[in-house]
Amino acid sequence: MVPNLYRTLGHAPSVLAGLLQLGQALDGGSLSGLLKEQIALRVAERNGCGYCASAHTAIGKSVGLTDAQTIEARQGKAESDHAQAVLRLVDAILEREGYITDSQLAAAREAGLSDAVVLEVFGEVIKNFFTNYVNHIAQTEVDFPEISQLQEA
Repeated sequence: MVPNLYRTLGHAPSVLAGLLQLGQALDGGSLSGLLKEQIALRVAERNGCGYCASAHTAIGKSVGLTDAQTIEARQGKAESDHAQAVLRLVDAILEREGYITDSQLAAAREAGLSDAVVLEVFGEVIKNFFTNYVNHIAQTEVDFPEISQLQEA
């Protein structure tokens, strides 16, 4: 299956190639597939991207996330301290449009995130932010089992 997102990006082959190259480069980092899916789910939920929330729910399940874990990731929650620290960093990046504070960076470091991991998280956020916005603009038809947006308290 060729996801509709990639079909859409196929109208601009250089853009599709850039996204694929970024993904391939980030795959060489230290973040696990599970953690990358948790990041993608949180970014999609925060950006209101139904396409990516649906896609990464399905992908997340295929790499080992449970139904409950996919919902928790969308809510910014994780079972492990490391994953929770990453999701807190994701929220800080999104809330402050990349301008995280010194105290937020210090909290990430205190939680055990190395500078390399912090930068990899930034990379994953940017990759997912990009795909979310492409889907917003293109109104990409969801070709994964569709999920509903969560009602945040």
